[in-house]
Amino acid sequence: MPQTLSAPVHSELLIKKSRFIGCVEPMADRAGAQARVAQLRAEHPGAAHVCWALLAGGQSAAVDDGEPGGTAGRPMLEVLRHQDLEAVLATVVRYFGGVKLGAGGLVRAYTDAVAQALLQARKLPLQRLTTLRCALPYALEGLLRRELDATEGARLLEVSHGTLVELQFSLPEDQAGAFVARLNEAGQGRLGWLDPH
Repeated sequence: MPQTLSAPVHSELLIKKSRFIGCVEPMADRAGAQARVAQLRAEHPGAAHVCWALLAGGQSAAVDDGEPGGTAGRPMLEVLRHQDLEAVLATVVRYFGGVKLGAGGLVRAYTDAVAQALLQARKLPLQRLTTLRCALPYALEGLLRRELDATEGARLLEVSHGTLVELQFSLPEDQAGAFVARLNEAGQGRLGWLDPH
């Protein structure tokens, strides 16, 4: 079962005067990864390279950022794959120390920076989420909010108040059936399930 990480973890290596600052962190999509890489570039203006790899289904990516092709991004991505991770971003900021490492040395440095960070990372089972939307009388809004609070991994996404209250929320896929059944019973048929949009 694929796993993700609970929080960002950093590593730092010095190899032949070059400094490699690695980080692994949970990341759902490429847009988030690109924003994080842009933030790292701003934090490390003197860095020679900010290489990264994202393992996130169809949005996965491997970027060498000026290093010789295949010496940074792809090897970093392989480290994530070997650990059976999903929705994880690995970044390595390199400050060049003046000594060339050669292709093999670069591959080792980038994979080691990621592997060192992963050694300290706490992994969590990756939960698939489903999004639900329902309409209910105002009197039942508190009940639904309490059920969401009591369900681990559930998140309220959107609420609108009209004739009825409409709520959209996400929760782990494996808990959705029981959640809907509990609410239907407690609401005594006064909840309407809508298509999430």
